[in-house]
Amino acid sequence: MSEKVQVGSVVEGKVLRIKPFGAIVSLGDKTQGLVHISQIANSFVQDINEHIAVGDIVKVKILSVDEASNKISLSIREALPTPPKTAKPHFEKKFRSKEQKSNYENRTMRPADDYFKPQAAPSDFEDKMKDWLKQSNERQAGLNKRANKRS
Repeated sequence: MSEKVQVGSVVEGKVLRIKPFGAIVSLGDKTQGLVHISQIANSFVQDINEHIAVGDIVKVKILSVDEASNKISLSIREALPTPPKTAKPHFEKKFRSKEQKSNYENRTMRPADDYFKPQAAPSDFEDKMKDWLKQSNERQAGLNKRANKRS
């Protein structure tokens, strides 16, 4: 087996069987190897049948040969020609004029400012208690409403 197949060489083979984990490829003269699903294509492979079919003649690169167990590991992906590298886009730093700034930058008042504005202070203790009780009841009603939705 070692005379014919050498690690690193690219040979042609015929797809014999397709399994969920890869494809069995015949290299001729009763020599077979496995192309793992991760070695089928340069992109993610969900279904091997979308990329190859039984009977297809494919070029494979021999990744490893295990003489003891007679297992050959193959790769279609590494036998493919390398795709041309695209140039990375060059980003220019752009400065925006005052008119082009986002709405957030043009705001004079943020929404949180309303929340933190000091409120008119009640004149006496009873008014403070009424306000506190009202807020407490509103919060409790909101909590009860959420609890009822969960159950």
